[in-house]
Amino acid sequence: MRLLRLLLLSLSLMGCSSLMSQAGRGVAGDLSQALENSDDPAMVQAAVPAYLLLLDAMLQRHADQQDLLLSAAQLNAAYAGSFIAPGPRQLALTDKALAEVTRAVCLRRTTWCQVRQEPLPQLSEELAVIDKGDVAAVFALASVWASWIQARSSDWNAIADLARVQLLLQAVDRVDPDFQQGSVHLYLGAMETLLPPALGGRQKEGVAELDQAIKLSQGHDLMAKVILAQQVARANYDRPMHDRLLHEVLAADPHAPGWTLKNCLAQKKASELLQSADDYF
Repeated sequence: MRLLRLLLLSLSLMGCSSLMSQAGRGVAGDLSQALENSDDPAMVQAAVPAYLLLLDAMLQRHADQQDLLLSAAQLNAAYAGSFIAPGPRQLALTDKALAEVTRAVCLRRTTWCQVRQEPLPQLSEELAVIDKGDVAAVFALASVWASWIQARSSDWNAIADLARVQLLLQAVDRVDPDFQQGSVHLYLGAMETLLPPALGGRQKEGVAELDQAIKLSQGHDLMAKVILAQQVARANYDRPMHDRLLHEVLAADPHAPGWTLKNCLAQKKASELLQSADDYF
């Protein structure tokens, strides 16, 4: 789950331009694009809190605006997962994010108001009838929920919710597999390869999902190769595969519209993995 935290920031920014007025949409859209396309994660880390305060202010006036709630939830979760150290503040931010995204999906469909408490069979039945109009909300719920779980990775009650997150992602994949240029495949691949096969991981299926993420992103998604290196190559003690993938990530140009920030984070993680490779292998 550690790598899932790195996915959240740039993914969430894709949805942060849906605000109130036409002027608001323009400003938010421009700012979101600037953050997505930044190659300076430190600057983004410093800038995001001001954006979060702006979203909080807008929610005071428009507490039931679904798009605004989704944007605030995803950005709070992304900021907490990418830039806040484990501890009370991270827990509080992910609590806030999960409450916001739950409120948003409840406003969209009243049957989802108790989504966090629903038995898996009932949740599966409700997800069977979603359409493309629901995909953004369902994906936001899945990504924010994953961040909430990561912040509580020592709590087995929280980890048990991974099954619900996986159901949400599978529903998105069924309805709109190309959503956000294959982002759902990145999440599914990360989850399938999280554990080694001996502990229930499904590496063959996970590798197929990650390959699909790379394909649908037209090769721009460098994080998929980082996950392949850390969760597949390391699990199989395949040093050549591990080093090849990470060197490919570091050699790639991270700059691509909508991908630059995430790719810079991927390259940072790739460098860390290479530095620790001698100790691991």
